[in-house]
Amino acid sequence: MLETPAGLRLHIGVFGRRNVGKSSLVNALTGQSVSIVSDTPGTTTDPVSKALEMAPVGPVVFVDTAGFDDVGDLGTLRRQRTEAVLERVDVALLVCGPEGYGADDAAIVAALRAHDTPVLVVFNKSDLAAPSATVLELLAGEGLETIAVSAATGSNIGLLREAITRLVPDERLEEPRLVGDLVPAGDLAVLVVPIDLGAPKGRLILPQVQVIREILDSDAMCMVVKERELRDALARLDRPPRLVICDSQVVLKAAADTPPEVPLTTFSILMARFKGDLVKLARGAAAIHALKAGDRVLIAESCTHCPLADDIGRVKIPRWLRQFVGGGIEVDVVAEPDLPQDLTPYAIVIHCGACMLTRKHMLARLYRAERQGVPMTNYGVAISLLQGVLPRALGCFPGARAAYEAARRG
Repeated sequence: MLETPAGLRLHIGVFGRRNVGKSSLVNALTGQSVSIVSDTPGTTTDPVSKALEMAPVGPVVFVDTAGFDDVGDLGTLRRQRTEAVLERVDVALLVCGPEGYGADDAAIVAALRAHDTPVLVVFNKSDLAAPSATVLELLAGEGLETIAVSAATGSNIGLLREAITRLVPDERLEEPRLVGDLVPAGDLAVLVVPIDLGAPKGRLILPQVQVIREILDSDAMCMVVKERELRDALARLDRPPRLVICDSQVVLKAAADTPPEVPLTTFSILMARFKGDLVKLARGAAAIHALKAGDRVLIAESCTHCPLADDIGRVKIPRWLRQFVGGGIEVDVVAEPDLPQDLTPYAIVIHCGACMLTRKHMLARLYRAERQGVPMTNYGVAISLLQGVLPRALGCFPGARAAYEAARRG
C-alpha cells in the first residue's frame, strides 16, 4: 500500500495508427522510457501501462496501445487488445502523425465517444509537419480539442499536460466515498476481517485497507476483529457501534452475532457502491431466485490471482449457487481482461468486487450486461443473498434494498 492502487488512478489511453509516435509521446509525458520506441510499425503489441503522479490531477496511469491499423493475424489480436482498453480509460489521447487525421482516426473517436470518453486529438511530430488549418477547423466543428506537439523535441508537452487536465471529468477530481459517509467523525465501526489466505503475508486485502484508511480520514474510529471475536468485542463496548462491516464469506455468522439494531454490511457491498452501481447490482441479484437446472452463470474476476483450494469465485460461490438452486447449473469463470463481449448465453453474471478496476471500467461492464438484457450482481451482494441475509446487508442503502425487493416481487 505504498502506492495508490491502479484501480483508483485516472486511466489515460493513448490511441492511434501505427508509427505516429504514441510510445514516444508516452515517454515524453512520463519523463521515462516506458514504451519501446522504434521506426518499425507495430512495435507496441500488448497495451503498456505506466503509473505516475501528474499535477494537478494526481495519480494516473498512461496506457500505450497498439496501432488501430495493424494488419495480419497478429495484427487482429493486437487490435482486439487495444479495443479492450476503450471501455476502461477515463481520458483518451488520439495521436496523429504528419499524414494528418483520417478515417481510422475518426473510427477511434467514434468508438471512444460511444463510451462517453473525453478525447484530445494530439498531432505529434509537429516539428516535421504542422496539421492543416482545414483539418483543425473540421475537428473544432466536431467539438474536438486539438494540440500540436513534438515528442522528439519536447515542444508543447507542458501544454499537453494542461490540456489533459482540462479534459478530466469533474467527478474524477473528487474523492469517491467508500464508507466515510456512513461513519461520522467520532463514531466507531467494527470490521470483521478473517485472515484471507489470498492476501500476501503481513497484509490485509485491498478493500479492507481502503475501508480502514477512509474511516481514519473521516476522523472516525474502527475496531478490527476476526469473526470468532465479534460477539465478545461488541459486548465490551459501552455503546453500540455505528456500523459493522464484515467479509462476505462470514456474513451469516456476523449477522447472527450483531444485534439487529446495529447496521451491518460487507466490504464487497461497499465496493459495489464504490466501483459500480449498487442499485443495479442489487436489482440484478434477484435473478438468482429464478435460476434453474440447465442455466449458465458467469463468474467474472477482474484480477488473475492464483486460485486457492477453496477459492471464493471458483469454488465457494458455485457450490452455494448449486445448493441454492438444487444443482444442475453450469458455471463458467473468466478473469480480466477476458469478459466475453457476448453475455447472452448467461442467466446472470456475478462479478468480483472490482478492486483492481476503475469505476468507469466496472460501469462499462455493467452497461454491457444491461444492454444485452443479462442481469449482473457482485460477489458480496450474491453471497449475502445466498446466505439469506441480503435485506439486512443492504439496510444502509435503502434504494438498493428497494430495487432488490421490487425485482424479487416482479
